[in-house]
Amino acid sequence: MKRALVSLLFGFVSAFGVAANPAVIRVGVSTGASGSPATFGGAATAIAQQRGVLEAAFKPDGIKVEWVFFKGAGPAANEALASKQLDFIWQGDLAAITGKAGGLKTRILLGDSRLAPSYLVVPAKSKAASLEDLKGQKFALFKGTTQQLTFNRIAAQRGLAERDFRTINMDGATTLAALAAGDVDGVYLPVNALQLQERGLVRVIEDTRRDPLVAAHTHLLVDAAFEQRYPQLVQKLVSALVANAAWTSDEANRQQVFTGWARAGVPVSAWQRDYQPDALKQRLTPLLDPFFYAHYRDAVRFARQFGLIRKDVDVDAWIAPQYLREALKAQKLEQYWTPLAADGKGAA
Repeated sequence: MKRALVSLLFGFVSAFGVAANPAVIRVGVSTGASGSPATFGGAATAIAQQRGVLEAAFKPDGIKVEWVFFKGAGPAANEALASKQLDFIWQGDLAAITGKAGGLKTRILLGDSRLAPSYLVVPAKSKAASLEDLKGQKFALFKGTTQQLTFNRIAAQRGLAERDFRTINMDGATTLAALAAGDVDGVYLPVNALQLQERGLVRVIEDTRRDPLVAAHTHLLVDAAFEQRYPQLVQKLVSALVANAAWTSDEANRQQVFTGWARAGVPVSAWQRDYQPDALKQRLTPLLDPFFYAHYRDAVRFARQFGLIRKDVDVDAWIAPQYLREALKAQKLEQYWTPLAADGKGAA
């Protein structure tokens, strides 16, 4: 009799697609980790990792959360997802786009950070004053990452392309060493450019602060098979990250956020300069607003134009906004962040 009931129960579970919870949820981070314990910076998700937000959310379910960092950034994280080693990935726009165009079945769940400036850096003794001055010289480029897309978009605005420079594919750590040794003539860097400038190792000759259309975006996405199997866990994760984003983007927590990010190696002073004069809510938002959609549509178009992908990505079908909508509604946060218009310059 008991066997019959067990068989009936399993038949019911199978028929209605209810799956037992996994023992572990694996979250990939498309950057290398620093500090002890290992962490990263510049994102609301980094603060969630430091505060143990996801661990607390899934503890009642008996589910552990495993964070996996990738020195090889987005391309390496994509490889791990393709081999079914990850369930979620935090990453930048181009890496996700190349993965999707290459056949990875993913869904974008929420935004994380946006409008992050990129800084054009040259060695301290360089006489270059603009990107045009670096034409024909050695330019470091971490290919397959947001950095490559940013470089191509800025170059295109000025009638230039990768072929006009002696581009060298380098990861972040290798680039910093090459700059210090004078082995490269220029590179676009995120906030750690300000750290190097403070130490007198480089000069920052340009930045993208006034151009929201080329600013870097990050987001969190889910493996489509995981979403289909465990939609209730996807919702729980999104809800936890939305609550964390509200805490992270509260100006009362500004110093704590910068101090948390500094654990990964970039000092508080650099973060203060990077965010001046931006409000936290302006940069750290989970919203999938018109600016988010427009940015990713444009990123797909430019990636195709620059030969970084070979086929288009349907951004509207790729994004799964229902989890974010539910989280915002349940936590009464619909009006907490201001959605931006498609050009990134005003409220939607």
